[in-house]
Amino acid sequence: MGATTKLTFEDYEKLQGAADETARYELDEGELLVTPSPTPYHNEICYRIRRALADFSEAHQLGFVTGETDFRLTPDTVRKPDVAFIGADHLLRIDLERSPVDGAPVLAVEVISPGNSAEDTLKKIHQYLRSGARSVWTVYPSLRLVEIHSKDGVREIEEPEALSDETLLPGFSLSLSYIFDAKKPGSR
Repeated sequence: MGATTKLTFEDYEKLQGAADETARYELDEGELLVTPSPTPYHNEICYRIRRALADFSEAHQLGFVTGETDFRLTPDTVRKPDVAFIGADHLLRIDLERSPVDGAPVLAVEVISPGNSAEDTLKKIHQYLRSGARSVWTVYPSLRLVEIHSKDGVREIEEPEALSDETLLPGFSLSLSYIFDAKKPGSR
């Protein structure tokens, strides 16, 4: 068993300035997490979700959609969801030119890679929800399904259903086939 070194948020900020662009850094209750950069398939899934959410949000003037942005959930926890939706009310309280963003996004989307453990994923979901996120979407490309986590519980969506979250984004719908067929040529 290896030793764990705890970091303060200030230590984390200094490290981010000298960050290696091939790795992702997060701060998990004082513990530094370093993960390799994602695969092109993972990035394409993120892009498709982000683009659909951004188009919907812009059309309905709901807020701002971003990817790979740091959110400071607690004094010693900084998470970087693959895609995040920041509601219009939260936008009034933050500086979009500063990172990390204080507080949780309204929606955090995590695309699950084969190396992600169930325990780490569940911990991250709970951190988002405890910090004020209304919904967390966990996207499982290998299973071709999405779980929507909220204070009301968990809802699972599988193909051929479309991804929707009526309590958070009434009217939003996105084909799971479109999301997961990102590897097929010409599927954009």
